[in-house]
Amino acid sequence: MPRARRPSLAVWKFASCDGCQLTLLDCEDELLDVAGNVDIAYFLEASRATVAGPYDLSLVEGSITTPEDVRRIREVRASSRRLVTIGACATSGGIQALRNFGDVEEFCAIVYANPQFVSTLATSTGIADHVPVDFELRGCPITKQQLLEVIAAFLHGRRPNVRAHSVCVECKLRGNVCVMVAHGTPCLGPVTQAGCGALCPTYHRGCYGCFGPMETPNTPSLVNGLHELGMSDGDLARVFRTFNANAPAFRAESEARASVAPDRRSP
Repeated sequence: MPRARRPSLAVWKFASCDGCQLTLLDCEDELLDVAGNVDIAYFLEASRATVAGPYDLSLVEGSITTPEDVRRIREVRASSRRLVTIGACATSGGIQALRNFGDVEEFCAIVYANPQFVSTLATSTGIADHVPVDFELRGCPITKQQLLEVIAAFLHGRRPNVRAHSVCVECKLRGNVCVMVAHGTPCLGPVTQAGCGALCPTYHRGCYGCFGPMETPNTPSLVNGLHELGMSDGDLARVFRTFNANAPAFRAESEARASVAPDRRSP
């Protein structure tokens, strides 16, 4: 009997550091199981050999930063039955979204000797700002456990079981003492989506917000607590402008803090 057709998987890169798609290659022991259940049809990070679409599942890393990116992501969407964005760049514009708070033409004039040859957009935005997305996997970078869960879920036609609670829940599950309460260490854990296993607080450091805002982040309440720890509004504007600067909740809070205390060093 002929072998049943395996679902095809494509992995795409836009403006990013490659870390999230490398997470798939870092699966090590699980990678053979993945390769045994899907046909990896397009993945330039791993192989130059490619197969034309359509693709059953596309994983997209990176943000949209150029006119060419806009054209290409529409082509990717058209050739993908399911499209999942992976990582902070693809879900919220990434660290490069700091341009959204400044003057890109000024940046180019400072950095490049011939800025007239640079073709770029004034903003760095997530994939969902341009095409429909079936699921967003957060993180900078994503974790292999969540990536494997997403791939398995789409193979079996179910919703990925990725929790939307905060890093604080992960801290409690690990038995961590709250770094804000015990040590007065600023921490974004109360408003950041879980996924990292509370990595930084476990080592007595505040959460940096790598996984972006949780489902219902109460950023004004956290800002009040961070004010009590001595953080200025200028500092808070920068705290919310890191890996997920263009995520709506973080962007709104950073803009609110910047409007209270404009700071020439922002973004």
